[in-house]
This record gives sequence, structure tokens and C-alpha cells, in this order.
Amino acid sequence: MKVLLVDDHPLFLEGLQNLMSARGIEVVGTAANGLEALKKAGALEPDVILMDVLMPCCNGLAATRLIKAEFPDIKIVMLTTSEADDDLFEAVKSGASGYLLKNLNAEELFSMLEALKRGEAPLSSGLAAKVLKEFDSEVVLGKEEEANEILNQRQMEVLSLVAQGKTYKEVAESLYVTERTVKYHMGKIIEKLHMKNRAQVIAYASHRGLVDI
Repeated sequence: MKVLLVDDHPLFLEGLQNLMSARGIEVVGTAANGLEALKKAGALEPDVILMDVLMPCCNGLAATRLIKAEFPDIKIVMLTTSEADDDLFEAVKSGASGYLLKNLNAEELFSMLEALKRGEAPLSSGLAAKVLKEFDSEVVLGKEEEANEILNQRQMEVLSLVAQGKTYKEVAESLYVTERTVKYHMGKIIEKLHMKNRAQVIAYASHRGLVDI
């Protein structure tokens, strides 16, 4: 796992980098704000970005939207002191794979990163229920059709795999198709289910019991 660390506090950043390196996790770089993170995401191609929310120049939420738009396969996990519901919900809507509070200990952090590798969504204690409740109120189909009545078999397969946290590349390999084909199917899924983004699709899949997250 290659990790990019993004935080505007140098001492915290250095300590986190040393901690992760000691555990054998490759830290490919660091950034002090969202714009710097965007540049380094393209240059360093990390698997995961640990991103603070509150930063100058470009905050973590805006940076997440920009990075996911250009590099959708990079997983972004917010690592922050902000417990504000608005920040949490906006992070998920922007494409973040997880949201962790800085009051967690080292073992909890590494456990969450392992969960991320398994395709799970790392969330600090108490946050998962908030996320599902928020999206449960948003993810509603006008006629309450079930996905299997709207989507074809291939789209259902793509939906299930994406909801498990797999990247487009991993989905393509599992289904023996190209990444371009997977992205096409995701676009059709979002369109058919009348949703805005992949985060809502994943929340929908969980709500309907198509996958456990």
C-alpha cells in the first residue's frame, strides 16, 4: 500500500510518517494543503491518501472532489479533528472512502487501513450510523423499484463489486472487461437509479442489502 499524507501541521505529519514507516507502510510523499495534494496525487500515484479536512488554500473536502474527479481509483480517507456532521456527509458525497478522527490510537488506525484494503469503509466509532441514516433519507427511488428490476445482470455485478470497495481496475479484472466498460456501466447505474455519484450508489446498495459495508 502506497500512502500520501496530507495535513497542514508539520509536527503531526512527521510523526504520522514515522509511525507508518515503522509499520512497513510506504509513505510516497506528504502535502500541506489540498492543491499540493492534487499535484502529488498525479505525480506519485498513491493507493491511499490520508487527508485532513481543515487546511488553508484548499481544504480536504474540495481536494477530495478534485482528486476523485481525476483519479477515481485512489482511495481517500479523511483524518481530522472535525466531528461536524456537515464535514462527514460532504466527505462521503465527495467520494471519500472513510472518515477517521485524530483521537484514535495507532492500533485503531492500522486496523482501519487493513479494513480499507479488504474493501470496507473505515469510519470512527459512531460515525457509520450517521452516514447510513443520512443517505437513507436521500437514497429513495420514486416508485421504490428494486435494483434487479431496473438494472441488467452485468450492471448488478458491477454494482455489487463497486459497493464492496473495489476499484474500477479490480472490477474489470473480476469481470474480464476493460476499465472503460466498467465506467460506462457505472454511469448507466447512476443514471437509472436517479443518483448523483458513486457514494450514493454504495449507500443504496447497503440500504437494499446488496452488500455489507
